[in-house]
Amino acid sequence: MKEFVFDVLHKSSMSRARRGKIVTPHGVVETPAFVTVGTKGTVKALAPEDLEKTGTQFVFANTYHLVLSPGAEMVHKLGGVHSMSGISKPMITDSGGFQAFSLAFPDRKNMYELLPQHDDGSAEEMKRKPMAKITDDGVEFTSHIDGKKYLFTPESSIQAQQHIGADFVVAFDECIYNGATKEYTKRSTERTHEWALRSLATLAGPGLKKVVPGRQQQMYGVIQGGKFKDLREMSTNFIAAQAFFGIALGGVSVGETNAELRDEITWMMDVLHQDARPRHLLGISTLDDVLFSVKHGVDTFDCILPTRDARIGRLYIHTPGTQQDPLKGYEAIDILKSSFKTNTEPINPHILGSVTYAYLHHLFKQRELLAYRLASMNNLYMIEQFFAEIRKAIEEDRL
Repeated sequence: MKEFVFDVLHKSSMSRARRGKIVTPHGVVETPAFVTVGTKGTVKALAPEDLEKTGTQFVFANTYHLVLSPGAEMVHKLGGVHSMSGISKPMITDSGGFQAFSLAFPDRKNMYELLPQHDDGSAEEMKRKPMAKITDDGVEFTSHIDGKKYLFTPESSIQAQQHIGADFVVAFDECIYNGATKEYTKRSTERTHEWALRSLATLAGPGLKKVVPGRQQQMYGVIQGGKFKDLREMSTNFIAAQAFFGIALGGVSVGETNAELRDEITWMMDVLHQDARPRHLLGISTLDDVLFSVKHGVDTFDCILPTRDARIGRLYIHTPGTQQDPLKGYEAIDILKSSFKTNTEPINPHILGSVTYAYLHHLFKQRELLAYRLASMNNLYMIEQFFAEIRKAIEEDRL
């Protein structure tokens, strides 16, 4: 058996949706699939055995944060991210580019505006002043932790991801926010293309064998192009022409409207619809957008929302029997509402056993740490159930 392979098992007769599987050295991912975010080598509030219980298939770690702490070389010394974390699932790391840009530009709305010629040192001026410098070589940024300066280049990003050791790595790219002009977007997209080639060359180079002997990794290339149809098509064609294992749809959900988001997905997937490689949509997990994207042929999705929502008491539930369509009936509730104070019904016996709405309400009110674990387990379990229903619907040509 090959260490890495993507097989399409069934194509829906109703849409471009497809049922597949990604084979990796750490197991098989049944697609369409959700990729749980484990930013710092951990899914917040959860132990590795909790991931087994929730049905988690695939975990997304963050290169930016792991480089800042404990350091990519330290992760390697600890045996790689799988060994360090105890997570035995297939894993992927991003390039660190998105975090470098998003954390470096706290005022995203104005990040592409020219700064005034005179810097008066005011709080407002400092708020708008970029903490990063983007060049064709890479991005120099200041750590949000300790103020230390870092330079991320395609080469250093891939080398860091080699040290971290996930199954999949992502090519270095520049995430373009919605406010960018077409001129800037074109220049940035072309830079991302150059970085993609440099990323591929680094992964294929001799340095990998020196860093992690015997370790095999595969790479996803990232499409950019902003909100402009011709640039999206140009970027999709360029990335699709390269020797990537998979293709990531990037630069989405960065300030555009939902209609713009769906246009961007449609433009990219119209180009990719006959491409046999896995397609990953970065940073999306709202159920309507997932269904829209699956129908257009997207295979995997990642997003922080299920666990972030869990930590603020936003609980995912499903009401069976109220809808003929199994993909309907999913909703989110606020467990902090007083209406749950005396509700003694179990929330989700499949994953939480006898835990009731009233008990979880109490835990959140008292800010008990157990609340975050239980809510996170519930939300990830529900997301996995939703994707299982998607896979079944594709197999039965209902989606």
